[in-house]
This record gives sequence, structure tokens and C-alpha cells, in this order.
Amino acid sequence: QVQSVEAGGGSVQPGGSLTLSCQASQNTFSRTAMGWYRQVPGKERQLLATAPRGNDIVISDVMKGRISVSKDIATDSMVLRMYNMEAEDTAVYYCNAVPSIYSWGQGTQVIVSP
Repeated sequence: QVQSVEAGGGSVQPGGSLTLSCQASQNTFSRTAMGWYRQVPGKERQLLATAPRGNDIVISDVMKGRISVSKDIATDSMVLRMYNMEAEDTAVYYCNAVPSIYSWGQGTQVIVSP
């Protein structure tokens, strides 16, 4: 069973930037579409971006214009760069397949606060 490991979370001030990483295994990124998600307590998990098996990255409307995503097939990993962050971006961030067919990892907590 594939389970990715997310890292890089922490505290950041509004307007700041943060970079998260996702490390998969078993050549996941060459076999399936992967995505970045986030979840605020009490709310549904949101899909932020999809990295298909091809080269194009699809950014959803949730954080459009404030994130960029890159993936590395060779290292089976993916990076989420977030910019101009807002308090509403406080959440636990995850990576998983799209659709999310794999078990969820622990995610990485991001807190945006003055």
C-alpha cells in the first residue's frame, strides 16, 4: 500500500511563503496522478493541485495564483510552494493520488498567523 510522507509545515506570517514536500514510494508519480490537498478541522478536504502522469500541473481554484507545484519522477517526489499566504490557509496539508485511492498520511500542519 502506497502512503506518501508530507513535510515542511510550520508557522508563517500572513503574506509569507512556505514550501512543502511530498515523498512517495514504489514509483508512484510515474504510475498515477498525484495531488496536494488540505483540510481545515471540521471542513471537507480540498484538492489544491493535480500532477498528472504527464507534464502538466493543474491548479484548482482554491489557492490559484498563490501556489506552484513541481514533481520529480526520478525521486518520486513533489513540492508545493505557497505564496502570499492568508490566515485561511491554516490547515493540514496532504498529498495523495487523484482520486485519493491511497491511505492518507499524517500530513503537515501549516499555521498562518501574525
